[in-house]
Amino acid sequence: MTHTDSFGLQGATCVVTGAGSGIGRGCALALAEAGARLLLLDLNEAGLSDTRKQIEQAGGHSLIQRCDTSDPDQVERAAALGERELGECAVLVNAAGILRPGPLDALPLAEWNKVLSVNLTAYFICAQTFGRQMRQRKRGALVHIASIAADHATPFSGSYSVAKAGVAMLSRQLAIEWAPHGIRSNCVNPGLTETGMTAPFHTDPDIVRRRSAAIPLGRIGQPLDIAQAVRFLASDMAHYVTGQEITVDGGFVRSVMATVPRPGYERP
Repeated sequence: MTHTDSFGLQGATCVVTGAGSGIGRGCALALAEAGARLLLLDLNEAGLSDTRKQIEQAGGHSLIQRCDTSDPDQVERAAALGERELGECAVLVNAAGILRPGPLDALPLAEWNKVLSVNLTAYFICAQTFGRQMRQRKRGALVHIASIAADHATPFSGSYSVAKAGVAMLSRQLAIEWAPHGIRSNCVNPGLTETGMTAPFHTDPDIVRRRSAAIPLGRIGQPLDIAQAVRFLASDMAHYVTGQEITVDGGFVRSVMATVPRPGYERP
């Protein structure tokens, strides 16, 4: 793996949750390419092993730990392991997430709480836990994977949009409270992205074609598209950026007027 220190991440300890697949894996690979040393967390042990193998094949270094990031005790143990083996955390990428369908009028409370616990509460737990190490360093960067669903309600998806809206506000509050400690906090809001979690949306070629056609850039996003933005926000290049959100969606959320018929204002 050819490292470049233009990101200021060479040798830095970076923690990525949800690193066993999808966007989390993409972020881990992008940070490893920048020379970071990685602590990778996920419940998916096989996925974590695959991520580590890809990093090692490219010449990078990572440590994996099975971890339920919604469990404070498990996160504390993972943080202690990372600090002991890799050093104090410089960057936390909160990327773990689940998606559960369900209409609000019939959604069981257990399903509501499960999505909130993984997609929001776990982000707080990890930020609080690894943030202690950042304060010891007197600097650090948090990058949270939110979603365009934070601002655009996704019907029949249970508490997913609510959780992602909470992530955005959590990031803003962390940015203000922790700025005096030299710690930045930002969000990346992915649009339609092809991951293991969204695989059911991409099995039918016609559905893929229709989803792609809804995006101005003409294709569904890939984990690397999201990871590039995450790496920027984690890096020294973004040293004066905090409390912000970057939407990475191929222009999708800006295209609403293109869906409205406007005779005389449409390309033939």
